[in-house]
Amino acid sequence: MTDLTELAKRRGFFLQTAGAYGGTAGFYTFGPQGAALKDNIENAWRDRFTVREGNMAVDAPTVLPEPVFEASGHLDTFDDMLVECPDCGESHRADHVVEDETDYEEAESLGPERVGEIIAEYEIVCPTCGAGLAGQAIEDFNLMFETNIGPGSSSPGYLRPETAQGIFVEFPQLAEYARHQLPFGVTQIGRAYRNEISPRQSLMRVREFTQAELELFIDPEEDEPDLSPVADVTAPFYSAAAQDADDGTATEMTVREAVDEGVVADPWIAYYLGVATEWYERIGVDMDRFRFRQHLAGERAHYAADCWDAESNLGDPDGEDDWHEIAGFAYRSDYDLSKHHEHSDEAYTVFKQYDEPVTVERPTVDPDMSALGPEFGGREVEGSEGSRGASGETASRAAGANDDGTVDEDGTVTVEVDGEPYDVPVSDTGFAVKEVTESGEHIVPHVVEPSLGIDRALYTVLDHSYREDEVDGEERTYLELPPEVAPTTVGVFPLMDRDGLDEEARAIAADLRERGLSVTYDDSGAIGRRYRRQDEVGTPFCVTVDYATIGEAEDPEEGEPREGDREETSTRTAAGGSRERSDPREDTVTVRERDTTAQKRVPIEELGETLEALRDGDLAFADL
Repeated sequence: MTDLTELAKRRGFFLQTAGAYGGTAGFYTFGPQGAALKDNIENAWRDRFTVREGNMAVDAPTVLPEPVFEASGHLDTFDDMLVECPDCGESHRADHVVEDETDYEEAESLGPERVGEIIAEYEIVCPTCGAGLAGQAIEDFNLMFETNIGPGSSSPGYLRPETAQGIFVEFPQLAEYARHQLPFGVTQIGRAYRNEISPRQSLMRVREFTQAELELFIDPEEDEPDLSPVADVTAPFYSAAAQDADDGTATEMTVREAVDEGVVADPWIAYYLGVATEWYERIGVDMDRFRFRQHLAGERAHYAADCWDAESNLGDPDGEDDWHEIAGFAYRSDYDLSKHHEHSDEAYTVFKQYDEPVTVERPTVDPDMSALGPEFGGREVEGSEGSRGASGETASRAAGANDDGTVDEDGTVTVEVDGEPYDVPVSDTGFAVKEVTESGEHIVPHVVEPSLGIDRALYTVLDHSYREDEVDGEERTYLELPPEVAPTTVGVFPLMDRDGLDEEARAIAADLRERGLSVTYDDSGAIGRRYRRQDEVGTPFCVTVDYATIGEAEDPEEGEPREGDREETSTRTAAGGSRERSDPREDTVTVRERDTTAQKRVPIEELGETLEALRDGDLAFADL
């Protein structure tokens, strides 16, 4: 982690924000390389989860009014466990100090009381000053960032802790856009904010981060995914049962096997675990250091009926396990839409058409206002349950119906008038059971949610792509990034900054940029040094314009090849040897591949098309 963090700062991937003012924990600025890598990862996510899945994309505000989070439950339940040091006053996340100092892996699922007992049992001390934490209160700390909308404090709001609520709150309109046809999905990539107690481990736990979320709205009784596109995708599944077992480990199996054997109960969750497996491999995650872990009962979010995390193993690949959550896959049932349906003035439902109309008996109430009006006048009358126009069980209760649906004519029902209770004869409520023909019903859809952390994915990709080796007797550090996500696709160099090589190289760089390729131009220092700089930021290909390109077999002033990787003035075969040049003015350039340092000559007129094919995976370098 130290080596990677140093490289990230030195080469412009990410650095702590406001370092000139001492920095602020939990906030990072992405430099030129990091911003480009992040954009490419986001674009790969949009391609897979929005475009290829046929979903809609939205972009909601990062600040939402307080009622949204009252309805969602975040104000009451979005908490972490906090323990404060009695000596230095430093606050720590209690479950994390337990995990750091004991063999407990998922202390969050144990609850505050048990975490406090473990702190006392193991005599855990403050990580900052070493004072004992035994006996200190374990408190719930809400992670929401509060703000005010407009002047004063009359309109409180919160920075969103997830992008999901910006989708849920707009569901009625989004359902219109989808023509009320289930299933349909809505995606969003954007910033989210959590006031973490103790941010740590670089980008893996921060206070501002980027989420990429898909909310899929389904009819739970009818909608099933087509598993065939991912049925044979293999991944390690670490179930809750395996975690509870003394010798339990993750089990490698296909998505189809995970569903058939009941390891993953919901096929929609299984489908997206398969999609995510392919996507993570596509962006450069080492699948030997990757797994899916099922949440234990005590750690599931308040809205989740079931939840699986994608986890990556970071640090030394040959060392101890160091697993970190990088995504969550939750079956949120109808929790979110039901809450907003209950708290707002909108209907968070869709109309489900029956195959054929059905005739059913429905209890109704139709108050006799000729009897009730003179008694109550224009005052507001509210039934203890339901009101005029109510139907079904609610109507029966409102009219004082018996359990079997009948009503005693001499019975009464309690109503409130200006806050005062009154007994009203059931005969005046207009209660009746009527036959009605219905063509469908309004249902609250269920939600399946893959939620991926872009910052954590980026850090994982950097960690898993970090390499050290030796080339021509020199130590080399490079990032084995997939060409699709690498910040720069190609570096263009003149062998020498003279004799027309620089003009030719600049013209080639401009042509490649016109094609939409990400290009860096570098004419500073020995060619070998320039290769090393691009290797270190993960540039997959380098193009060198040499004397053969302009019609000279060698440097006319020296008569000998210039210093460098030894590759710049000869063309290597796939086996690593070299062949003599053809006639002068080849109209070709040297293309060097990062991982093997192998080189091949490519005609200039084919260069752009060749590099695009290499970047997109349509062509292998060995096949040039």
